[in-house]
Amino acid sequence: MTQTVKLISEEIQDVEYICEENENGKKDYKIRGIFMQADIKNRNGRVYPMDVLNKEVNRYNKEYINENRAFGELGHPDGPTVNLERASHMITSLKPDGKNFIGEAKILKTPMGNIVKSLMDEGAKLGVSSRGMGSLDQKNGANYVRNDFYLATAADIVADPSAPNAFVEGIMEGKEWVWNNGSLVEAELERARQRVNERVRKRQENENALEFIRFLKKL
Repeated sequence: MTQTVKLISEEIQDVEYICEENENGKKDYKIRGIFMQADIKNRNGRVYPMDVLNKEVNRYNKEYINENRAFGELGHPDGPTVNLERASHMITSLKPDGKNFIGEAKILKTPMGNIVKSLMDEGAKLGVSSRGMGSLDQKNGANYVRNDFYLATAADIVADPSAPNAFVEGIMEGKEWVWNNGSLVEAELERARQRVNERVRKRQENENALEFIRFLKKL
């Protein structure tokens, strides 16, 4: 069974930089702030019901944050999975605070993480962008995220949180994805696979029919 869902991203501009110096003189870099918001129509015209976000954040905490595998990337990824080669930070906390979900992440000692550290040292303005999969219901002039929402990462680090909505949607939502036996597959690839399978099935049916005709002629 396949189900078509959209890649959904939401950007938050205001995050706090934390730079702590250890006893050995080395610095630990972190970011902290609002990562996600519920029951509020955002700039992209979407509303995340509190029960939908709460359920998914609980799962994300259990399966990813508590297991030290909640990573995020630097930049705007164009797919639902986290590419570890581009990982720049690890999300260490995501907790509700009213209608907001406050997150914290530590910057990693990876190539992308080191770029983030340099940008922070230079005073660059950065934001965070959550990334997930889900379908939408249109009502009351907004798109409501449905209960099938799946949080891929609570925060990617982005340089253009104030970009126009059309730009964000063009980058992040240009592709559809489908759930196929528990795996996420790009919709166009899935459609191509289904077309190939259909051709193979028809060819097999034709070969079976010809074989049956040959059998009848031998009688």
